[in-house]
Amino acid sequence: MAEYKSIHGTKVQDYTTDPDNPITGQVWYNETANTLRVQAQTTAGAWATGGSLNTPRAYAGGCGATKDASLCFGDGPPPAPTASGITESYNGTSWTEVNDMNTGKAFVTGAGTYTSAIAAGGDQFSGVAESWNGTSWTSITNEPNGSNAYGSAGADNTNALFFGGVPAPTRTVTRYWNGSSWTDLNAMNGGKKDLEGAGKTYTAALAIGGSAGPPTPLTLTESFNGTSWTEVGDLNTGRRFAAANGTQTSALIYAGSTPPSITNKTEEWNGTSWTETTNYPLSVTGNTGAGADNTNALGFGGSPPETNATLEWTGAGAPQVRTITTD
Repeated sequence: MAEYKSIHGTKVQDYTTDPDNPITGQVWYNETANTLRVQAQTTAGAWATGGSLNTPRAYAGGCGATKDASLCFGDGPPPAPTASGITESYNGTSWTEVNDMNTGKAFVTGAGTYTSAIAAGGDQFSGVAESWNGTSWTSITNEPNGSNAYGSAGADNTNALFFGGVPAPTRTVTRYWNGSSWTDLNAMNGGKKDLEGAGKTYTAALAIGGSAGPPTPLTLTESFNGTSWTEVGDLNTGRRFAAANGTQTSALIYAGSTPPSITNKTEEWNGTSWTETTNYPLSVTGNTGAGADNTNALGFGGSPPETNATLEWTGAGAPQVRTITTD
């Protein structure tokens, strides 16, 4: 049998903490935990506990290019006097409170990254929108006929898409922000509110789930190409007020309301269809999501009751540190 050194060129090394960038197949001994560990390929996606939010919340806005660089802002429930503008930034380990929004909101929606984001919509349908530059929020041009409880996608604070929402006349609306003004684009095929969105640019977005009016959740998914919406594969479990993240071809949705109950189911999107995968650790609604795709996600907050829980998702096939056990 070949020895580890003959395969990798080094002996098994001792570390006081896990190495920063282990290669797949690398083995080491963690002196602090007194365990032998390996960087392994995962065969199924898994949720792990991350650093807790400083402020428990639900129905907040969020965004982020990866699970290790995310933003959370706003709070609920409405009406506006009880809503919050508290903003927190996540670095993959812990949340840090940063500068508050100028206007506290519940049911606010966000798009972009943790250094360049936009927050739009929110309770009371004020239309007030704000831009985040990595340090502070700045009020921008009000959104016409402001809405809330809608989906979003986008790259940063100059490239963002918002769609659906309430009140009723706005439920098919698709609205684009270019950094200076709002433009209405072609409407969705079906009106919906309480939905989720995914996409890293306004020309490649997904509108997922939600409801058409009554509490009954929808399974419908629509894909946007920058010009028009097309109905694509349905969710296995319809839901509203869930969390989602990712791109038009690689997305994840988790938890949410399935009246009269709340679900903990997770589904991943491969560009064609949704597949059920490892359950979210909590049955919550009003949680928020961020992350890169269906292998890299961050879920945070939710209710009832309002929680500060943060869950990190590593998808199947992604490297993951595992402890080696021996009899």
